[in-house]
Amino acid sequence: MVIELSEYDISYQPKSTIKAQALAEFVNEATLVEDDEGNWLLHTDGSSTLAGSKSEWCSLARRGTNWNMLGVLTSKPQIMRPNMRLLLHLALFCVLIYDSKQEKESISEMAWTRVIVSCTLVSLFCLSYADEVKLTVKGVTSIGKTDDNFVCATLDWWPETKCNYNQCPWEKAGILNLDLNNKILANAIRAFNPLRLRIGGSLQDQVVYDVGRPGKKCQPFKLQDDGLFGFSKGCLPMERWDQLNKLFNETGAKITFGLNALSGRKKSPEDATLMIGKWHHGNARDFMNYTAQKGYKIDSYELGNELCGSGVSARILPEQYGKDVITLKTVLRKLYPDPSSRPKILGPGGFYDEQWFNTFLEVSGPNVVDGLTHHIYNLGAGVDPNLIKKIQDPFFLDEIAQTHKDVSTAVKLFGPWSGAWVGEAGGAYNSGGKDVSHTFVNGFWYLDQLGMTSTFNHKVFCRQALIGGNYALLNTTSFIPNPDYYGALLWHRLMGKQVLSTSHDGSPYLRAYSHCSKKTSGISVLLINMSNSTTFEVSVMDDLNLYPEEYSLSAGYSAYVWQREEYHLTPKDGNIQSDVVLLNGTPLNLTESSDIPAMDPQVVDAASPITVRPDSIVFATLRGFAAPACA
Repeated sequence: MVIELSEYDISYQPKSTIKAQALAEFVNEATLVEDDEGNWLLHTDGSSTLAGSKSEWCSLARRGTNWNMLGVLTSKPQIMRPNMRLLLHLALFCVLIYDSKQEKESISEMAWTRVIVSCTLVSLFCLSYADEVKLTVKGVTSIGKTDDNFVCATLDWWPETKCNYNQCPWEKAGILNLDLNNKILANAIRAFNPLRLRIGGSLQDQVVYDVGRPGKKCQPFKLQDDGLFGFSKGCLPMERWDQLNKLFNETGAKITFGLNALSGRKKSPEDATLMIGKWHHGNARDFMNYTAQKGYKIDSYELGNELCGSGVSARILPEQYGKDVITLKTVLRKLYPDPSSRPKILGPGGFYDEQWFNTFLEVSGPNVVDGLTHHIYNLGAGVDPNLIKKIQDPFFLDEIAQTHKDVSTAVKLFGPWSGAWVGEAGGAYNSGGKDVSHTFVNGFWYLDQLGMTSTFNHKVFCRQALIGGNYALLNTTSFIPNPDYYGALLWHRLMGKQVLSTSHDGSPYLRAYSHCSKKTSGISVLLINMSNSTTFEVSVMDDLNLYPEEYSLSAGYSAYVWQREEYHLTPKDGNIQSDVVLLNGTPLNLTESSDIPAMDPQVVDAASPITVRPDSIVFATLRGFAAPACA
């Protein structure tokens, strides 16, 4: 019998004795008597090429017969090593489907038994296969630096009448109706020690502050067809502001507050979305003065939300916005004469538009804006049925990298006194995906974004939201932490400010990032395995060579024998849409007193590779790793 394969560019290399023996025994035991009636064809649709492809299937057929062989190589696009692809192709013999009695009788019972046994063994071999990966960390110099409190979460203004896609997922999670006495909420914030919180969102440019307005009623947001985002203006009572600050003070939160930037403006007669006129800052000034007089600590103020570029529901020209930010700076200088206690200024808080951002920075000038904030919702609409596919597609996730780079470049060229921030990121817009954004799988997007933005020298990453909608870190009704909460907490505790260059020679479905450790010597790495079928055995190497062109594999690495601390995150029952996450095999559940559970690592020999199983996330701290950048 002749097996005719479709075009291959597989290269074969000697492997261990066990692998070679398994292959040899398979060929020997499974060889069938040659049949002159036809040849076998293996169709792979490109999935067997060295460059890889996005094929999800391959089939085996025999010319002139009704025999068919169906087999799924992987449930999503996957780039595989040549030896892995070969073993998978061989394992596909185990799923022969045929409807010709004559063809079946041409194979003896003994030969058929050998086929089944051999195929089963090869299939088991394939399932247990672990891809060996060499992860190289360049520890001599850092490539970026984050803020100490890089992880940030948002509190939004949305009322419970905020609805999308026939659902209203905000309930009582908005700034004006959130239960501030909930013990889980306080403990969740306190666990970060501190957590940066951004108070803002779509409705912030319709907020009136109930101070300096004698005789006027303070009304909540109401549905209004002709209002921005379908809502009327809403009012923040100072009593509520006092209650919020009580929570912030007790939990040690660092606060960014988003100010109403549309006060005093009117619609352009030529363009209904363009708001013209200068910012009337009187109400905002009274609010900031009240805040200062009360001694409430504000880390930063941000002017406006999503008013840059083409805007979302409204927009402002960059020249006018630059002037308004200068006005804000002047007000803060008067309210806070001491620069050491003066809140920073952030802006513009919207989607990146190169010309708009550059013009704004040029107009506002040096040392006015401290943080250049931009928003990302790169997964698209929350109702998109392909959300999970996007989240687990590294090629799709990489598409947003250019935006992060462009914002970082804008800072270098037009505002080197400032820093790049992701001021709001929920993954999927319109409150997130109902069955996706609060589950384990969303961590592939979220933690990958934390890693990616840090490599582009971003200082802060604000997750939409701490609570509310489908994309919150806490369950909207029970306040119980969702999986991404624990991922964020581990990042905050383990990943330091200095970002290190990290690369590996394995599949793109393995994402890897490394930083100097936050509170110990050495480094901490984050490994994200988006594959649902491949286990990676990751060996971390230290590249101390300053001259890559002279680099060789036999030099440049430091040997270390210290113990390694590992934190393996996996979904309950292997279901990536579970909202329960396991740490080293144990579910992370609140304690009886509603405290965040202890998150202890498993300690292993640092000389052994890090095992990253399919659909899992691993943080690891390598205390003995020699990285001069971390000294």
